[in-house]
Amino acid sequence: MPETALIIGCGYLGRVVARRWLARGLRVHALTRSKADELTALGVTPIMGDVTDPATLSFPAADRILYAVGMDRSAGKSMRDVYLGGLENVLNRLPPGGAFAYVSSTSVYGQADGEWVNELSLTEPTEDSGNLLLACESLLHARRPDAMILRFAGIYGPGRVIRRAAVERGEPLAADPEKWLNLIHVHDGAAVIETVTGRPDAGGVYNVSDGTPVTRRDFYTRMAELLGAPPAAFTAPADGGRDATDRRVANKKLRAAYAPEFAFPSFEAGLRAAITPPG
Repeated sequence: MPETALIIGCGYLGRVVARRWLARGLRVHALTRSKADELTALGVTPIMGDVTDPATLSFPAADRILYAVGMDRSAGKSMRDVYLGGLENVLNRLPPGGAFAYVSSTSVYGQADGEWVNELSLTEPTEDSGNLLLACESLLHARRPDAMILRFAGIYGPGRVIRRAAVERGEPLAADPEKWLNLIHVHDGAAVIETVTGRPDAGGVYNVSDGTPVTRRDFYTRMAELLGAPPAAFTAPADGGRDATDRRVANKKLRAAYAPEFAFPSFEAGLRAAITPPG
């Protein structure tokens, strides 16, 4: 019988994973609040439910599980309800077994001096989302110690290029141009999930980034060139916000364990592919 996969949070990243799993012959189920028709069209079996409402949750046993729930601010739920409460609700309802991959974020690191960070680096987040994701990681360590925690850098790809609209309009970007961006192309991130759930490392924690950080100046300058837009310009942010952190995320542990072959090992090729339609 083919393997069964379950996706909880079948959004931008989850749908790319779903396509990869379907191409391998897996039977894929995915939780959704309202997009059953879209999932069915992909070949995915939809499961209607909401992570914030435990009464709606019922899951099949699965060989591979991806948890990639993001924040939908239009749903009117708090970040804590979605991230931490939602994860606890799912863990209470999920059948045992299966390779469990949890999509966390490099926002759990709070370093602000441009230093390199790895999985052993101090985790003192400066953002609310980072603090909640760190709490989710702690919950997993307690409730599901076999879970693989994947700390994703910024995900980009077709249809999702950070600040593209502002660059196209020639608007100054409120950011420090010399601080670092850490990125992973969505297709490379999905390939990592496919690989690690096929060869699970019980309790493993991995940074998922392309390992080649880029300054905001270089990233947005190249984006403007590819878009034929005015040169990227910058202005000081009104407050610290996201610009308060500055770090370079290493992926050596991931490479040593799984030797991923990234299709987009740096932003240059990935940005061009994300912006330029295939022709």
